[in-house]
Amino acid sequence: MGDPRQQRKVRTIVPSRVEAAEESSCNATAMRKATRRMTQLYDDALAPAGLRSTQYAILEELDRQADAPPTMGELAETLVLDRSALGHNLRPLERDGLIALVAGDDDRRRRRVVLTTRGRAKFVQARQGWKLAQHRFNDVFGESAAAKLRATLLRIARDERLATLTE
Repeated sequence: MGDPRQQRKVRTIVPSRVEAAEESSCNATAMRKATRRMTQLYDDALAPAGLRSTQYAILEELDRQADAPPTMGELAETLVLDRSALGHNLRPLERDGLIALVAGDDDRRRRRVVLTTRGRAKFVQARQGWKLAQHRFNDVFGESAAAKLRATLLRIARDERLATLTE
């Protein structure tokens, strides 16, 4: 019969006239609403693997950098997180043996974040759910629009001028 998640009816929420007239012109509000919707989709897809989208993003980045594991600071910068938020997100991954914090070769005080064999296996398992979410989003939003949106979002994420009002 297939995956029951794929058999669900798609529900589109259309705002009433009052809601549409009162829609915020705030960029941050629109971004947060979209982020919450995307998190719902990806968390649902990743749930069978026992991961949340934030955890998957960390494992994916560590897999990408497996040949040269990042320090905590480098990983935080790459993920656009402050170090305390990164630490909060790393703790359950470390507890479950998916990542390890190891002393650096050049400077033993700088700990590198390494994807373990168990973490790599979990990442591969979770990737199937991630692909389902990617396909769903691309089907609903359109491949071209999704690619343009990703490019815009990455441009925003990388522009340090948007981190603060001060220069």
